[in-house]
Amino acid sequence: MYTLRLTLVAFVLASLALVQGTTALAASGYTFFGDATLVHPGNSSNTAVQLSSVDLTTSSGIDFATSAGITVNDLNNLSTDYKFTAGSCGGGAPRFQINVSTTTGTHNIFVYLGPPPNYTGCPIDGWLNTGNLLTPTSLVDASQLGGPFYDPWALAQTTYGALPVTGIQLVTDGGWAVVGGTQIVLVDNVMINSTTYTFENKDSCKNGGWQDFTSSPGPFKNQGDCVSFFASGG
Repeated sequence: MYTLRLTLVAFVLASLALVQGTTALAASGYTFFGDATLVHPGNSSNTAVQLSSVDLTTSSGIDFATSAGITVNDLNNLSTDYKFTAGSCGGGAPRFQINVSTTTGTHNIFVYLGPPPNYTGCPIDGWLNTGNLLTPTSLVDASQLGGPFYDPWALAQTTYGALPVTGIQLVTDGGWAVVGGTQIVLVDNVMINSTTYTFENKDSCKNGGWQDFTSSPGPFKNQGDCVSFFASGG
């Protein structure tokens, strides 16, 4: 576990550098960095995001906008649908990174995907849902803030609750830790508190795409119904 922690520090610094160099590739509310790309289909929808990492050379993620003034106490729900198409969870990835502003700079609370306590062994080629990763008993890694490697979220909120949250990312950079050296995961329906990111827009409705929305925000009656939904902002 100590080795994992040391390795994570290096990869977090790389991930943050990538975030700072982000190009806006996606719809309002999030941007992609590294090798993140839209793919089709998603989970009961037309679109998902593919995150990939190869050995020590590439990583990728999604940077989500956060509201001004939000604090650690304000975060009570993080979840996503995910599907591995190569490799598995490992090396501390995939994970959510909650960027927290402190008197010594910005540090991260890490929220790992996969089965605890090692967060390895995720199955391949099947969609899963994380469930809420920020229940009071959910374990998070607060070691960058001086806390333990695994801290119940309720305790993390008690300790760091007033600190400002300046960003949230969903990152994959664990290719180095999995068999074959390649980690590819699709993510869809990312939920941060009450906001769900489906990575769709009105163009996703065309060419029969409206029929792919078999669950929320669909199903739709026809293409026009689908276009209207996204054009109106849901």
